Amino acid sequence: MAKIVVALGGNALGNSPSEQLNLVKSTAASLVNLITLGHQIVISHGNGPQVGAINLGMNFAAEHGQNAAFPLPECGAMSQGYIGYHLQQSLENELRAQQMKQQVVSLVTQVVVDSQDPAFMKPTKPVGAFYSQQQSQKIAADKGYTFIEDAGRGYRQVVASPIPQSIVELNSINQLIESGAVVIACGGGGIPVVQQDNGWQGVPAVIDKDRSSALLAANLKADQLIILTAVDQVYLNYNQPNQQALSQLTVSQAQQYIQEKQFAPGSMLPKIEACLDFVQSGPHRTALITSLAHLDKALAHQTGTILQQEETQK
Repeated sequence: MAKIVVALGGNALGNSPSEQLNLVKSTAASLVNLITLGHQIVISHGNGPQVGAINLGMNFAAEHGQNAAFPLPECGAMSQGYIGYHLQQSLENELRAQQMKQQVVSLVTQVVVDSQDPAFMKPTKPVGAFYSQQQSQKIAADKGYTFIEDAGRGYRQVVASPIPQSIVELNSINQLIESGAVVIACGGGGIPVVQQDNGWQGVPAVIDKDRSSALLAANLKADQLIILTAVDQVYLNYNQPNQQALSQLTVSQAQQYIQEKQFAPGSMLPKIEACLDFVQSGPHRTALITSLAHLDKALAHQTGTILQQEETQK
């Protein structure tokens, strides 16, 4: 039996509550298949589109006198509940259909960051919807947001993305796992908090969920980290005529490709870096990157990209 942390990408969860719920229902079947094979799973998820939409919507309402403005940490907490609810319900329904009795628990999770992290001076984490260049320029002028072009898909707002240091609720996560529950934790990378004299304090940022998932997996002494995103495999020369799919990557190969700038910042690069962090955190640890739609095929070694240490390469 393996302990596996599965990280679902926020961009792979659709653009509306109904679309997300439909996607999560099909994903739940694949995740429960892992449980039927005897594996112990912990689930994390992204929230880039969702937290951006919540933040934009709440602030739009505030501008029209409907409510007070909502800070980014509170929007992150709301996204944890919204996405966790869909995952929790879908997994519970699938487990029940398989006549399995595991409980599923979504845990609102805080993740500690350094208040002096240079990321606060240079926002890089894409959140919210994709816009045309003209739309993004208008929003930037109206609201003071920062936008970047995101992997050829359009322009998105970017916010600070500090490196996760530790997980506040780690002991609770471990206790829930030991009780036999399927745990959903570190949603959206976790709610970013810093240590103050009087305790924890939320800060305006969105932690990269892949980095938090790698930290969670390492702290839980997991055997594998699975990152589910919008593409089936990692590619060299992505979206170019000479695009090349990679089925396996060693640590040294991944490091070389990073130096060659093969992986886009804010997109595939943090996923590869997170996988490297996890694989190098202990012996016999592997990471898998594949799409939400083709998890079953990836588990059967028909697609996906496995990252592992050289000595485990076959």
